[in-house]
Amino acid sequence: MAENLTREQVLETAARLVRERGPRALTMRALAAELGTAVTSIYWHVGRREALVDALVERTLHEFAAIRPAGRTPRTRIVSIARALRRELLARPHLIAMVHERGLSERMFRPAQRALVHEVHAAGLRGARAAEAVQAVQFQVVGHVLVERSRERAPEQRAPDAVPGSGGDRALERALARQPDAERVFEVAVRALVEGLLPR
Repeated sequence: MAENLTREQVLETAARLVRERGPRALTMRALAAELGTAVTSIYWHVGRREALVDALVERTLHEFAAIRPAGRTPRTRIVSIARALRRELLARPHLIAMVHERGLSERMFRPAQRALVHEVHAAGLRGARAAEAVQAVQFQVVGHVLVERSRERAPEQRAPDAVPGSGGDRALERALARQPDAERVFEVAVRALVEGLLPR
């Protein structure tokens, strides 16, 4: 047994294995090999694989609870929450899948949702309109992340020769033929959404 090994080191290494190679790569043998220790040492620190997965899920939920708004106005703070939520979702897709498989997605999104509620209230929205604003931002973020993930897995796309309805706008056609800057598109979309949702 590795004398200096800690539970946190085990969890951090397990999380990295899942992030890099997916949940199927997380075996007790693979984890022990990564840590340079015996499988029995892993069991001693975290228990069986199911207990390890539960601990990783809890760790992921805790990381999502750390999302905090930044900025001076409700608009900028809502955009910052959306940015942080996108960043967290993109950083750990396999861990998110494990959270979802355990039926804990709602709990995972709760801290960001609470922060959004606070900001839409600060902007003057109440009741159903406030709820719609919060849900619209959440759906925008999750939908955008799903599209980004889908594009990453898709084969290389061939750009069309012309864009129907472009009216000969060559600059538009050239821009649409390039791979989109996903982060820039996200910023444009979420800012426009927030601007449309909040009262002036």
